[in-house]
Amino acid sequence: MNFKHKLLTFFSLLLLVIPTSTYAYSNKVVLGGQNIGIEVNSKGIMVVGFYKVNDSYIGKNSGIEIGDKIIKISNTNVYSISDMVTAINKNIKDSKVKMTISRGNREIPVTLDLVRDNNDVYKTGLYVKDEITGIGTLTYIDPETKIYGALGHEIIEANTNQKIEVKDGKIFKSDVTGTIKSDRTITGEKNAIFNKGIVYGNIKENTISGIFGTYTSEFNTNNLIEVASPNEIVPGEAKILTVLKDNKIEEYSINILKINTSTKTKNILFEITDKELLNKTNGVIKGMSGSPIVQNNKLIGAVTHAIVNDNEKGYGIFITTMLEEGEN
Repeated sequence: MNFKHKLLTFFSLLLLVIPTSTYAYSNKVVLGGQNIGIEVNSKGIMVVGFYKVNDSYIGKNSGIEIGDKIIKISNTNVYSISDMVTAINKNIKDSKVKMTISRGNREIPVTLDLVRDNNDVYKTGLYVKDEITGIGTLTYIDPETKIYGALGHEIIEANTNQKIEVKDGKIFKSDVTGTIKSDRTITGEKNAIFNKGIVYGNIKENTISGIFGTYTSEFNTNNLIEVASPNEIVPGEAKILTVLKDNKIEEYSINILKINTSTKTKNILFEITDKELLNKTNGVIKGMSGSPIVQNNKLIGAVTHAIVNDNEKGYGIFITTMLEEGEN
């Protein structure tokens, strides 16, 4: 082989390994806007509160704190409330049970005093939770990877104000039946009914940028939309897509007031200008989280936050942030 032949071979190999795209995600995605039901099962059983037993907070007095996760009863791993009840009944000794809790990065052994009531049921003094169910809006589906993104923010347990660590979960069919309007003191919300038997996909991640997983149901690729980078977004007219009733995705006009590229969330400050939407909701309401924001026929972001004392305004996240998080 002469030198010229070697040089041509080298360049041929070089061309083969140069990537054709700088993105891990598709530059066109399936546009969302559908209402979805959300069910997340947590890693560990969350302690969300205490109640009195015989005038004493026996759960709190054992050293357990709100936000702790119960991971073991005696030496038995527990993953659900039913696991916990079964393990407690098997491991009671002298009206006490040993358990292991997770707090931050630590595992802490505790001994919990129990009180048996008149029906031979043992009281723990603990309010616990192992799953969270709610509604939100699907933002996009990547047609190549089938990864979807929704909400645009993390799921937080209301009593503990902590992010839910996902063991597993699913998104499923949920039908919007009506809305409750926002006012100056509270954020309104969508009312919906669940149909958990029709599953759209799984939930693998709960992050500051939204929830992500694999969309396992069929989807239509006829409504692909180009993804916009942050530097393409400008103040001015845009629209959001969401469902308020009858599972029909509607477009509503907004005005983008400010763009913030220095944070990971709350990148897009907007105000609702659509009179029909304002008549129905008085502004941004719960359940709109994840509603796609479109400008100049490109997907630029998703609705994430309402402003309680200024209902007509809200925040959105850049779509590129969601896509990068989802593909990681």
